[in-house]
Amino acid sequence: MRLAFILYRLIDFYELLILAECILSWFPMGGIVSDIYQALETLVEPFVGIFRRLIPSVGGSGMRVDFSPMIAIIVLDLVKRLVIGL
Repeated sequence: MRLAFILYRLIDFYELLILAECILSWFPMGGIVSDIYQALETLVEPFVGIFRRLIPSVGGSGMRVDFSPMIAIIVLDLVKRLVIGL
């Protein structure tokens, strides 16, 4: 039961990292914002990149919306629900 709780919290934390990376991507890059964004991207891209390759961005004329982080969070949430069931 203790392992399930730790795994649940780790998944929660990873979801927050994905969300933080998404929010930082809205800001102009420079200085510490760029450094934090690059660190977060290094951590979340291996997982989010799976969905980015499967789901194309939507939009045009310079304004594209990437739904892959949202799908990645939904998948992680499903994994959390499976962990609760253990």
